[in-house]
Amino acid sequence: MSGAGDEPFITAVKPLVDAMGGELLPPDEAGPDDVVLSWQGAEVVAVRLPQLADSLDHILAAMERKRGKPLADLDRKAKQEVVRALEARGAFSVRHGVETVASALGVSRFTVYNYLNREKGS
Repeated sequence: MSGAGDEPFITAVKPLVDAMGGELLPPDEAGPDDVVLSWQGAEVVAVRLPQLADSLDHILAAMERKRGKPLADLDRKAKQEVVRALEARGAFSVRHGVETVASALGVSRFTVYNYLNREKGS
């Protein structure tokens, strides 16, 4: 994918790309929607970004890993914090975002809307 001198750069960006649910590719395999990254004047690696819906699934999985248990097992206050964090990241602008989050939290869509409205009212 790159020359030996580029490895530190790829090592540095890989966790970010993984967290986003993206994929690293050789620059010559980049498509029109991929982002080609350059390092020291040379194209080193291309990043294929995920679809927004895939990103939401990735974010939810990362939140579960961070908390060490399924989001559905969290208490109400923790679920409200998750909804606030997801709203800040634009999760509810994604098609079926509320349904996806409700399913992950083990609550109804109505409950997610209540959490969102409660935050706006306070």
